[in-house]
Amino acid sequence: MTKDFRGFTAVNSVNLEVADNTIHALVGPNGAGKTTLFNLLTGFLQPTSGQILLRGDDIAGKQPEQIAHMGVARSFQITSLFDEMTLVEHLELALASPTGLGYKFWSSRKRLGAFRERSMELLSEVGLADRSGQRAGSLAYGQKRALEIALALANNPSLLLLDEPTAGMGIEDVDRTIELVKKVSPGRAVVFVDHNMHVVGSLADSVTVLQSGEVLAEGTYDQVRNDERVITAYLGETGDTHE
Repeated sequence: MTKDFRGFTAVNSVNLEVADNTIHALVGPNGAGKTTLFNLLTGFLQPTSGQILLRGDDIAGKQPEQIAHMGVARSFQITSLFDEMTLVEHLELALASPTGLGYKFWSSRKRLGAFRERSMELLSEVGLADRSGQRAGSLAYGQKRALEIALALANNPSLLLLDEPTAGMGIEDVDRTIELVKKVSPGRAVVFVDHNMHVVGSLADSVTVLQSGEVLAEGTYDQVRNDERVITAYLGETGDTHE
């Protein structure tokens, strides 16, 4: 797959294969093309050339909402929540979205209650059930990220994309997020971007290293971290910060 922006090639002939029941990491220096690749996979950008096959179906060219309904969910690098809404209201709205109720939630509050039980199950899965009635704006940063993962899981995606799920977190929140991703990964494929090599080493079954929009190396964490090209292009520039 390739993506050009007026003469600048952000993603250049990238081939990526992700298997079910695996966790796949995308790493690389800033500007390597990781977020552009995520935007291509979720329909926020259209590829200049190439295919995006989801279980054999080409989803390139489809709109984000169409791709979401086909089983692809994404969390974003920057949190995007409604501060005044409670946690359970967030989940009810997410669960209602495929039914059409999500577009008229202002007049369907009682009908959204039909999703309360499943909403509570999802909040329990990410460790937030005891905060279900709190406003999202009152959550600590790590809890907001956990809520976003619950939202991404609302429609039971077969492919879960996590864009820097531990960015800005302290060590305790990072470790909690690692365990959370492990917990929600069975039965689906997970692809995540993260600069923290502790997170990558703890989670990834396989790692793809990008540089200047191209695949530099691919393999297990131990294989890529000992690859001289990777050390020079990425790991070497971070020193021991994330080791």
